[in-house]
Amino acid sequence: MPQARVKLIITGDDFGYCPRRNQGITECFLAGAISNVSLLVNGNAAQDAAQLARRYNIPIGLHANLSEGSPVCEALKNNSSLLNEEGFFHGKMGIRTVLAEGLLKMSEVALARESYRNLRGHQPIWPRGNPLLIRHVFAQVLEEYGIKHTRVPIEPGLHSCDWIDPLLMDFYLGVEKDSFNTVDVFTKHGIKWPGVYIGLSTMGKNMSISNIQSAIDNAVAAFVAKDDSSAHSSVSPHHDQGSRTVTIELMVHPGYPSIPPVGGCGEGPDDFSQSWERLHELQTLTNTWLQSYYKARNMQLCAFKDL
Repeated sequence: MPQARVKLIITGDDFGYCPRRNQGITECFLAGAISNVSLLVNGNAAQDAAQLARRYNIPIGLHANLSEGSPVCEALKNNSSLLNEEGFFHGKMGIRTVLAEGLLKMSEVALARESYRNLRGHQPIWPRGNPLLIRHVFAQVLEEYGIKHTRVPIEPGLHSCDWIDPLLMDFYLGVEKDSFNTVDVFTKHGIKWPGVYIGLSTMGKNMSISNIQSAIDNAVAAFVAKDDSSAHSSVSPHHDQGSRTVTIELMVHPGYPSIPPVGGCGEGPDDFSQSWERLHELQTLTNTWLQSYYKARNMQLCAFKDL
């Protein structure tokens, strides 16, 4: 195993989606299986999630959501370009269509920033990249509020993951393309992100202890190889290989399956949230073998606030 110091952020996404999701994520945190959560502000149980975070000192960031469910901001609930005819966000693909057609008002995107501040009571860390022109608005908001870190979901090795369903892979590749286009914008605004992102190839039924281990080991090996290459090409004789540190975010979705009609972001729980896959992630993440792996590799579990 190549030598490098690893700071590992394990983010439990969708905190606030439903009480059973909150329960599972909290159990994972208390078991040391996750180290950070992202709060879905318009989730059915967002208030409960915020209270749990305060009670157990769970490091919390914002799960930026402009595609699913209903808005929290009152100014966006009527006649907003962010909503369809039924009064809900356009969906993951629908929002891209509206953007491409030039029908989305960026001023309304900026209004969404207030919801998290009102619920949580301090500045958020936004762990998510955003497509097209939305990235510019988000970058400005992040800089304005002094938010230093976010997520940029570019996953190494994603293209070779032949176990991912083709339709889902098409969506993932779209996310990857958007993320590549976001890098320069975020850099310009002084926003940083972990050096490695993992989570698309290990989501739901595709999560296993071996998949997580392989993804992390391969990412660290690639980081060290790239670092060595940079050192060999450098004119500086003072490159300290012993100080190499790679930061990794592992995005996960643990929880207990949602039971309709409770859950969701205004439209009820979706199929994924009701499936066995959420519980599968919870059980995998809390497995002692995985915990032993982190310890054997001397990985430091941390949160975005620790970067």
